[in-house]
Amino acid sequence: MSTPTRTRRGSVTVLHAAIAVQTLAVLVQAVTAGLLLSASHGMALHSLGARALVAAVLLHLAAAIVVWRQSGGPPGPVLQASGFLAVTLAQIALGIAEVTALHVPLGVVMFGGSVLQLARAAAERRTRAPA
Repeated sequence: MSTPTRTRRGSVTVLHAAIAVQTLAVLVQAVTAGLLLSASHGMALHSLGARALVAAVLLHLAAAIVVWRQSGGPPGPVLQASGFLAVTLAQIALGIAEVTALHVPLGVVMFGGSVLQLARAAAERRTRAPA
């Protein structure tokens, strides 16, 4: 009986790590957006960062699905990760279309949302930790 518990804890840890990677990827996008203004290679870095962000969001979604399937709990984390993927794809479309009036504020919202997810995951981890 200890193996499933250990697996769930490990999976939850992977989910939290995936959210942290996602948050870092969004932060890197903000940095490379600034490079668009000041460096000749800014566009290439921002484009590469977008691909890395999609990979991070897909990792988050996969981890959320694994945790949900193992725990049998509510699908909230899967829905959040799916929503973040949809917003990320919309963000990429806005960037390609050069709709900066929406692209920039949406990037700020994405960073805030990812930090919020990370904070919730950290709080959940603290409440589950053995005393």
